[in-house]
Amino acid sequence: MNPIDETVAVSKMTVGNQDVKKKSFIHKIFTMKERDGSGSSDFPEPQSNPAVDIQSISSTEPQMPAGQYVQSFRVFVATWNVGGKSPHNGLNLDDFLQVNNESDIYVLGFQEIVPLNAGNVLVLEDNEPAAKWLTLINQSLNKSLDGSSRSKASGSRFSSKPSLKKVSKTFRTESKRRLKSCNCIFELERKQSKDFCFRCQQPNINEDDLSSEPDEDGSNVFDISEISMASTSNHLKYSLIASKQMVGIFVTIWARKEHIQYVSHLRISCISRGIMGCLGNKGCISVSFLFHQTSFCFVCSHLASGEKEGDELRRNLDVLEILKSTQFPKICKTTHSRMPDKILGHDMVIWLGDLNYRIALSYSETRKLLENNDWDALLNKDQLKIEREAERVFKGWKEGKIYFAPTYKYFYNSDTYFGEIKTSKKKRRTPAWCDRILWHGNGIKQLSYIRGESRFSDHRPVCGTFVVDVVANHNELKKGSPSSNMKIEIEELLPTARYLKNMY
Repeated sequence: MNPIDETVAVSKMTVGNQDVKKKSFIHKIFTMKERDGSGSSDFPEPQSNPAVDIQSISSTEPQMPAGQYVQSFRVFVATWNVGGKSPHNGLNLDDFLQVNNESDIYVLGFQEIVPLNAGNVLVLEDNEPAAKWLTLINQSLNKSLDGSSRSKASGSRFSSKPSLKKVSKTFRTESKRRLKSCNCIFELERKQSKDFCFRCQQPNINEDDLSSEPDEDGSNVFDISEISMASTSNHLKYSLIASKQMVGIFVTIWARKEHIQYVSHLRISCISRGIMGCLGNKGCISVSFLFHQTSFCFVCSHLASGEKEGDELRRNLDVLEILKSTQFPKICKTTHSRMPDKILGHDMVIWLGDLNYRIALSYSETRKLLENNDWDALLNKDQLKIEREAERVFKGWKEGKIYFAPTYKYFYNSDTYFGEIKTSKKKRRTPAWCDRILWHGNGIKQLSYIRGESRFSDHRPVCGTFVVDVVANHNELKKGSPSSNMKIEIEELLPTARYLKNMY
């Protein structure tokens, strides 16, 4: 039995034996609200991570093979459980997406974009909210300097029922910069004349990989090389790479328009871990692609919920099953293709989502630590930290230092934790750091790890900014092609303190 199978088996046995209820928590907990001199903001300015080594940012690049070099890009990653609420017209995502501090790639993962009821889980998922989220994201990313939107599709009002499929097509790449199905290295093609890149298999990816609606003629298959953008998008700064919904989980990835020509081998895999271990109310969406010559995988998950002792082992099992079961299809016939079919085979992996790990403390202990602002002691009881240190889950992965308050669970449209209002043990929820971002691989450096303060949901969004070192080929360069937009200001690398304020 291999290590993952053995761990899965042990986890299943342990979960089955756990039926002990934890003590209930928290009568009143301090809340944190980021404020500046000009007033409050739903999303704080990017916070520096004291753990970032400034020397490592400017370290000498490793020796590269002839014809290759390393180029750095900025990647913004965010996860947000939106509590089953559809976005309204007035929801502004500018601060959330940090549009004043632009990144090269944006990876956004949502959970519960629709209510997790029987209709959405068992019958037909509602993709209208996903279309609205795409429209709002485009509205912020492609805003011109004068504040107006560059695209007609990103107007201030939604249509009566926006279509995810149509909205997705509107925001995809320009016809002259089509997303490539394969861009195998020229030298390898020349050596293997029978496996030229143009012979690479065109991936028959479901239209679901970019939207969740079938074509009008009933067909649900398309050729990725035929993706094009509407004529209204000629001046867009960012283009949509992929968008995918599985019940309440929704992933969307955007990149600067000039980078699209270097994105290829797009593949998407979904794993259901919900009811009976097979329904999509819980699980993950994984997106794999090659950017220049570096393989990326982004995993957005919503893991098992619950506060009972032992529920953390169910979450561990979800992670192990996702790593074991995710299998990306092979889309290139050349034997020299280095695109992995498993998550951990990628050069860089970023895992984001509502991981649902809780704080392993009683009500009175948690309240005492919060009153004393003893964040280190509270984090030492964070289940994900405990499970990682015991090497029961995410072995070899990294996570930035947390300097923000627990992100779950808040009363809607409020800065008050749910437990302060709901005193019933059955209805009360434990404040916890449910929403997390982790990474695996070399060449990834985290610049910031923060939470937003939007009151839209019962969760606060969590955002991370990374700089990634990507291997590129010199023969990919074109005369006059724009360079990376990645800029690292010195202020981002200097540690800044964030303190909770006593709200009594």
